[in-house]
Amino acid sequence: MASESFTCFLVENVNGELVRGIQERTTGDLPEGDVLLEIEYSAVNYKDALAASGHKGVALSLPLVPGIDGVGTVIASRSDRCREGDKVMVSGADFGTRNWGGWATRAQVDGSYCIPLPNGLSEREAAIVGTAGFTAAQSVERLQHHGVKPEQGPILVTGATGGVGTFGVALLAQLGFEVVAVTGKADQAEWLKSLGATEVISREEACDESGRPLLSGKWAGAIDTVGGKILDTTLRSTQPRGCVTACGLVAGHQLEMTVYPFILRGVSLQGIDSANASVAYREQLWQRLATDLKVDDLDRLGTDVSLVDVEQSVLDILAGKVRGRHVVVTKS
Repeated sequence: MASESFTCFLVENVNGELVRGIQERTTGDLPEGDVLLEIEYSAVNYKDALAASGHKGVALSLPLVPGIDGVGTVIASRSDRCREGDKVMVSGADFGTRNWGGWATRAQVDGSYCIPLPNGLSEREAAIVGTAGFTAAQSVERLQHHGVKPEQGPILVTGATGGVGTFGVALLAQLGFEVVAVTGKADQAEWLKSLGATEVISREEACDESGRPLLSGKWAGAIDTVGGKILDTTLRSTQPRGCVTACGLVAGHQLEMTVYPFILRGVSLQGIDSANASVAYREQLWQRLATDLKVDDLDRLGTDVSLVDVEQSVLDILAGKVRGRHVVVTKS
């Protein structure tokens, strides 16, 4: 089809300086792919903010359009996975990190990136869920698979006002778990309780500096989104045969502790990797996110921003000022 103009938030290197902002480009500038999409919604993830900042471990090529989530309509397709007019979601692989992502009105991707929008989710709801909700749902599945049940005790959720944490609190509460939320934002305690948290504690309360190899077993399990000393403390505070999932490192990428929680209590540490999940698994879990794992009243978790507003969202999420999900509305 003929090349046409579109709007995007582009990050590029200009004479050795990182420059980012709104630009008009043509579809001829898009990376190769067999599916052309009209993007209607995206989201702002912490990973996107790193990509927008030129972080070399995330922005794998420049120029780059960030946005690891995208929801929209197929304009043209040479893929067997989707046809013109289909509503699809795009995430994972290198979307928004090497391949141009969802902070644009157009995207061109490999058909394997596309997941059919499941019945039960609107386009905006799918963007609210996005990679954050998908990651939280994986964590909940791992806890369930490990046999963690509500009657065994409370589940700790760290980084609770972030995207993954928000969904973790809401999902676990809906499933009948007692949820203890950890946040550095004391003013958000009532909001977290409205999502289902039974107790809200500070980062300081969740972080033990005593150096003791084992602490009193408080948690039947945990969803950790921050890493570092808080993950260390969580593992040392988990009950025998408990399970902790880990998906983030904003509080640190190193884990300095003994093996005692693993060999004396049988605690399991489960890593969560969303980017490389298989297509089959993505489709299966997205069906659950539209049915038995769908969070009630999803709208309350999302705040709409325009492409023009994305710059401020990047600054806010890096400063830890965002709660829930910022949904990037790209449709006119």
